[in-house]
Amino acid sequence: MERMVATADGITLRVTEEGSGPPVVLVHGFPELAYSWRHQLPALAAAGYRAVAPDMRGYGGSSRPERVEDYDILALTGDLVGLLDSLGEERAVFVGHDWGAMVVWNLALLHPERVAAVCGMSVPFTPRSQRPPTEIWREKLGDRFFYILHFQRPGVADAELAADPALTMRGMLCGLTTGDGTALIGPADGRGVAERLPQPATLPDWLSQAELDHYTAEFARTGFTGGVNWYRNFDRNSELTEALADAHVTMPSLFLAGSADPVLRMNPPDRQARYLDDLRGEILVDGAGHWVQQQRPDEVNAALLEFLRGL
Repeated sequence: MERMVATADGITLRVTEEGSGPPVVLVHGFPELAYSWRHQLPALAAAGYRAVAPDMRGYGGSSRPERVEDYDILALTGDLVGLLDSLGEERAVFVGHDWGAMVVWNLALLHPERVAAVCGMSVPFTPRSQRPPTEIWREKLGDRFFYILHFQRPGVADAELAADPALTMRGMLCGLTTGDGTALIGPADGRGVAERLPQPATLPDWLSQAELDHYTAEFARTGFTGGVNWYRNFDRNSELTEALADAHVTMPSLFLAGSADPVLRMNPPDRQARYLDDLRGEILVDGAGHWVQQQRPDEVNAALLEFLRGL
């Protein structure tokens, strides 16, 4: 079932929901949609859970405010609290992938009373930086290309990605299937992210043309600015979460990623255990890339259900 849900701050989210029972909220990343959880929603519903996947603000059928600061971490986590209120649920298990993982990790710190348990996919828990993240990246990388720094320039990456949504989405979904990662970081050769995305001759076996067309149609309609604006708040998020320095996630947690995910090369999960007080597992799906819940749904669903049943 698909419907529109209004949150307390005036944002409207398009939500896909299946099943009844204890709520599990699935939070997508960039550039994804609630559609990226199409394999998890029916599996969770069949197992007796109320599975809920919103298009997050800036994406798909949800509100797309214009100001960059409307996409900071307080706004994004606030949407999830407002979603729970609209659903009539006091608490839920939250599962986030990519940027969605960062949102649910922060939700567990900012609103622990609303989070029964939390699972991050692809992006491990990372403690708050003591300095502006973009400053650290610039010092570390020098003149090298890094997609997050490229995204900081207003309008530039947005236009690149939106110039040909079909090529962008094909390159994103196919190019990050393995641990290559050349679209994310590399020599400063004048190319942007869109130009760096590989274009394989055939689609991987986990992605059909119809599925790719669905993503393409949605981003052709909405553009990419909403999603890119999330990245433009890294420094602002650090300022807003000063009180969370050295904070721990206290509720049950799980980390899951593909072993070939290029994000793990940039952000390895080896430090997160000291901040996760009830870590129930760190699962690497052998050979899977960044889009792990779409590429290997059976293994991801089995891991999620085992985690949920152990709560």
